[in-house]
Amino acid sequence: MNAIYSNTPVSPKFVDRLRSMPKAELHVHLEGATDATTVWELARRNNVTLPASTMEEWQAMYTFRDFNHFIDIYFLATECMQTPDDFIFMIERFLEQQAQHNIKYCEAFLSASFMLDKFPQDEIIAALIEGVKRGEAKHGTRLYFIPDIARHEPETGHRVLDFVLKGKEQGIFIGLGLGGKEVGFPPELFSDVFAEARRQGLHVVAHAGETEGPQSIWGAIRSLQVERIGHGVRAIEDQQLVEYLRKTQIPLEVSPCSNYRLKVVPFNEPHPIRVLMDQGVYVTVNTDDPPMFSTDLTSEYLLLARQGFSWDELWQLNLNTVEASFLSDEEKAIYRAEWQAFVLQ
Repeated sequence: MNAIYSNTPVSPKFVDRLRSMPKAELHVHLEGATDATTVWELARRNNVTLPASTMEEWQAMYTFRDFNHFIDIYFLATECMQTPDDFIFMIERFLEQQAQHNIKYCEAFLSASFMLDKFPQDEIIAALIEGVKRGEAKHGTRLYFIPDIARHEPETGHRVLDFVLKGKEQGIFIGLGLGGKEVGFPPELFSDVFAEARRQGLHVVAHAGETEGPQSIWGAIRSLQVERIGHGVRAIEDQQLVEYLRKTQIPLEVSPCSNYRLKVVPFNEPHPIRVLMDQGVYVTVNTDDPPMFSTDLTSEYLLLARQGFSWDELWQLNLNTVEASFLSDEEKAIYRAEWQAFVLQ
């Protein structure tokens, strides 16, 4: 696997401090964050045949090769999720992994377009609530979900919205997202669904500016009126857009390792988060699909440290994540106090 651009040595003490700092995360997919071991266990439990005869072979398949390989593994993982109880199991594992990196709060995407034909809505919502309850009790990490519409399944849009509204009533869903294949499925296809979501009081976010360029980001802003943008790194191709993002401070949910693995950013170049941050764009740091990209949130910050980011800059990115969350001001204040206590240690 190619080595990602690095030009600055980092001490073991610095790494330890990155791991121990309290963190938040806003762009991570539950299904994509489910590691190979957990998917293998789900497959065995549900009699799903994977293209591997041993756990070791399946683990090896998680070594990223290209975008199509990533998509294949992602959907194989989703096929192993056959019952609502599987989501309880996945969430507990996910929150255990988040807690290992001292992630205190996260907002995670659900691939809702692909689950609604498999499970009754009430059953899956109940399972998600139970999984979050158990996981938070065991590991101390708080979690809300943002179910998203798969762009290449536009006919599922209103069903996903109905699902999100039901989960919002029960306190488990915090917003509506848009994910899936960006090329060929512009944000404008979903303007009516997002308008209704906003009318119903939902937060709205969209993946844009990853495999498509600035026009996708403009579409998410103008047609969907999103509050955050997933990825958004290709905004650097349009200086007018960069200036708009600077003025409006719409947060970008940046996932550096994902961008390298999917070849959005060449391996031998520094990540454009530096250019965006230096121009005053509001950016946050996230993992996207961590086991599939061989990363975790500590490693994402460490990657930036190895590209010359100072401790103060990394800490500001960490603060940005809390402030860009969909928590209330009162809830954010609790995390601000915890973050401040860490600084004063």
